[in-house]
Amino acid sequence: MKGDRDELAIALRRARSRVRPEDAGLPAGSRRRVPGLRREEVALLAGVSVDYVVRLEQGRGPHPSEQVVAALCRALRLGDDERDRVFRLAGVEPPRSGRIDVRVRPSVLRLLERFTDLPSLVQSAKGDILAWNAMSSALTGDWSALRPERRNQLRLRFLPDPSDPPRSAVGGSGEERAATARQSVASLRSAAARYPDDPGLRRLLADLLAGSAEFRHLWETAEAGAWRSHTKTVLHPALGELVLECDTLHLPDSDQLLIVYSAEPGSAAAESLALLRVVGTQDLTAAPPR
Repeated sequence: MKGDRDELAIALRRARSRVRPEDAGLPAGSRRRVPGLRREEVALLAGVSVDYVVRLEQGRGPHPSEQVVAALCRALRLGDDERDRVFRLAGVEPPRSGRIDVRVRPSVLRLLERFTDLPSLVQSAKGDILAWNAMSSALTGDWSALRPERRNQLRLRFLPDPSDPPRSAVGGSGEERAATARQSVASLRSAAARYPDDPGLRRLLADLLAGSAEFRHLWETAEAGAWRSHTKTVLHPALGELVLECDTLHLPDSDQLLIVYSAEPGSAAAESLALLRVVGTQDLTAAPPR
């Protein structure tokens, strides 16, 4: 398929100007000369270099791959029609049916924005973190600081990478961690049955089977299943242990999950969440002792 670099450049610039930083889970800041995201922020969210974004917006450089176009469309929060147009302008066929949906609908993003005091995120059928709010980054670690390919619950759980930025530990007792691991694998097995031809899922599964003995054992023994709402313990580096309710809401049209953390009003965990909303992602561990 032949693309159109000039029209692609125009489409990318227009899309970038429409996305607010807070919509993408990034701090807004106070010194913005133009509306929308900066090129550096698009590059960060899409996992490409700033120079690459500059060249695309100037109609220069090589034609982007399918993976890069998909990452740019997610970063720019494009709807179905706009996404398909950008794919075609880039000279790439739009995603076919039978593939895992990695685009978050605008209505879901608006809902995510409303959870200003509750850590919330959107997860794909194979565990990719597709969107998040500021409270989610404050609770577990800045999602935008992770490389895009690392923004996956199973990769974080079974394939630790020492180059990842520090994150909160999730899971209190060994029993809780084991139950979460089993649930993660059961959910992936269910997704593999629904999307047998999805290349991203097959690549993820191959990496997990090759790189994690724990995953291999669970994959051989776990039954298929769905994510369930449950209680989860988060060990925050500054606030300590937070025992939170983790509710999982299925979005059937996209086969995605909206995951929301909350705490009973008046509890110690609720007080910690209130403090977390104030301090955000700043590093409290560096504060001098009183």
